[in-house]
Amino acid sequence: MDFFKGEVILINKPISWTSFDVVNKMRIALKEQSPANKNLKVGHAGTLDPLATGLLIVCTGGFTKQIEKFQQMEKEYTGTFFLGATTPSFDLETKPDREFEISNISEAMILKAAKKFIGKIQQVPPAHSAIKIQGKRAYKKARRGEDFVIPAREVEIKEFKITGMNLPFVDFRVVCSKGTYIRSLANDFGKALDAGAYLHSLCRTRIGSLKLEDALPLKEFIENLKSEIAG
Repeated sequence: MDFFKGEVILINKPISWTSFDVVNKMRIALKEQSPANKNLKVGHAGTLDPLATGLLIVCTGGFTKQIEKFQQMEKEYTGTFFLGATTPSFDLETKPDREFEISNISEAMILKAAKKFIGKIQQVPPAHSAIKIQGKRAYKKARRGEDFVIPAREVEIKEFKITGMNLPFVDFRVVCSKGTYIRSLANDFGKALDAGAYLHSLCRTRIGSLKLEDALPLKEFIENLKSEIAG
């Protein structure tokens, strides 16, 4: 592989790792492979939250110029909502702050609620996100308990299918545009049911035509590099 000329590497991001953690680990491994890689550019296209898993596109060398192109592509996710509670972060990063009764919620109500989000919608990103507010990351301000407002933005939900229901868990598959926060979708989905919801698990399965099934676990990529060094 010619990392300086440019490579597009598909990585299956492990849970609890940030996207930056993955890139940094790969940069270190490439440097160990060859001293010539010391100043090699390495970047990722499309951030995944630490608690999310799945497809992360990593570009090296000349192909880092293509990162914006990958970021513009539609994304596909699968995951699970927890119905009947909310958290400040809209996922498991923070503990539940409110609980709701869900015994009255039927499968028909859940399917009907999902249809409300298909198409172009206005969505407010989570307070616990990397969006900058007055030059500061929103999640840092949120963790300090500061009050601030994140403006809504237009996103497009091209597909939103409920793939399983075992309350309080609701499984789903979503195809969406750039900039869509599935955590916000979880929170808004709960509001639509007057029941509250948060994102329990999330996996990105596709970016454009690039699929998770073609991605390497990070550990395997590192081991392959070490094998090249040993060989």
